[in-house]
Amino acid sequence: MVIIIGATGFIGHYTTKYFIEQGIEVLATGRRRAKSNILRNIGANFIEFDMTNEEDIKKLPTENVEGVIILGGLLPANSKTDISVDENAADYFKVNTIGVINILEYCRKNSVKKVICTSSYADVFNSWKKGYAIKETEPRGYKFTGDHAVYVMSKNAANDVIEYYNQQHGLQGIIFRLPPVYGVGPHSEIYVNGKYYKSGIQTFIENAEAGKDIEIWGDPHLSRDIIYVKDVARAFYLVLKSDKAKGLYNMSSGVPLDLEEQIKIIIEVFTKNKKSKIIYRPDKSNNTPSFLFDMTKANEDFGFVPEYRNYLDIMLDYKKELENGEWKELVEFGKKDNS
Repeated sequence: MVIIIGATGFIGHYTTKYFIEQGIEVLATGRRRAKSNILRNIGANFIEFDMTNEEDIKKLPTENVEGVIILGGLLPANSKTDISVDENAADYFKVNTIGVINILEYCRKNSVKKVICTSSYADVFNSWKKGYAIKETEPRGYKFTGDHAVYVMSKNAANDVIEYYNQQHGLQGIIFRLPPVYGVGPHSEIYVNGKYYKSGIQTFIENAEAGKDIEIWGDPHLSRDIIYVKDVARAFYLVLKSDKAKGLYNMSSGVPLDLEEQIKIIIEVFTKNKKSKIIYRPDKSNNTPSFLFDMTKANEDFGFVPEYRNYLDIMLDYKKELENGEWKELVEFGKKDNS
């Protein structure tokens, strides 16, 4: 059995589905009971669960657990707090650090050796624009301002505690450093410093479908690394089966995605009648950072090679997922959560 903490979320849902397709028994957990039927319908067992609640830890099985995947957490994209008015630093540490420690203690006490968690790619923010593929050995360097600052700190603290449990208690703790994860899910709208915005990719898709002009602000050739959610789910499976994997791993496509290329492909895939025109606006500032991650370590340690390295393949599959309606209920629940 594999326990997936936070299975009611976007990545958690895809991961649960993939594991079940591989014949793995899954205990899916989440704080939103309303989503339990969606997970049960794809074959998972479900319990309502909050990893910050020590009483809830007692709900977890004590035998026959192969590993735990921690996908629950507090993210800036889901936080309604405007930090210019209020402060929620303690909430990030309560969920993302103490919550992880609770799971690590559960694993230690019940001889569950494998724990997989995710981390922020912004822990190496200061290296994003240096023009090389960032390895796991890159020194941390991140911003101490903005709505992501404390989030990154809380994830870094969790990463350090995982390494402590690896060395002190012999756990096989694994951390995936994730860049933006693309895929159909309840993230077409996100919070930025407590304010609700439509995501960039959702705006591009809607404009392409309507035949509206799409503006590119600043440098059209800014590039960044991404990963498709189906690759993330498969990577979880591969690392769970590995006896060698331990510690931090970059988990991305390892391929730079050019902003202009991204928009051209979205227009190609999502045009219905009228084709959108690209309007270049070099006079407008674009805060999109350029970064690329090195994927050598994941390939060497557990044989992971991304299947979705070409952005056209990602968008074609993205469209197919939208059209088959399988994720419609999940997306609608996400909109209700953010309303």
